Amino acid sequence: MTRAQLEHVIRAAAAVSDDREIVVIGSQAVLGQFPDAPPEMLVSMEVDVFPRHHPERAGLIEGSIGELSPFHESFGYYAEGVSPQTAKLPVGWEERLVPVPVGDVRGLCLEINDLVLSKWAAGREKDGHFARVAVQHRMVERSTLLDRVQTMPLEPDHVSRLRQAITAANWSRPDRP
Repeated sequence: MTRAQLEHVIRAAAAVSDDREIVVIGSQAVLGQFPDAPPEMLVSMEVDVFPRHHPERAGLIEGSIGELSPFHESFGYYAEGVSPQTAKLPVGWEERLVPVPVGDVRGLCLEINDLVLSKWAAGREKDGHFARVAVQHRMVERSTLLDRVQTMPLEPDHVSRLRQAITAANWSRPDRP
């Protein structure tokens, strides 16, 4: 996915939901802060979104521009309408959203440290890979991750496992070119 494709989904989701602010919480939120993110972080053709002021309209997005819709068939990418509770996120994530202006609407993408924590919390292999790539390219900060993980709505043993994953990550990679 590209930043232009993300902006297209944001515009379309805003039109469908009649909400001028669309929150992006899935992996493609990385494009908000890093428009030229490493290619291995941009493999998904799905953008997880919800209308900020009308989250109950996420189903409209799913039905109109979701998977297997004419939008998807025409462009090769699509939106998945999700709930604000879909991702496990640290306290304060809403104040750290990264704005992506798209004409008279705007996307609000998860900040990279919050995004990576949500990926690690999900625990799927593809999410772990995403998090490791962010670490390898020094897109996230170890101390920030360790501080924020403590505020996530997770069981203590899950927080402990995430802290171990953060600590065990390879933080010695060179800066990305």
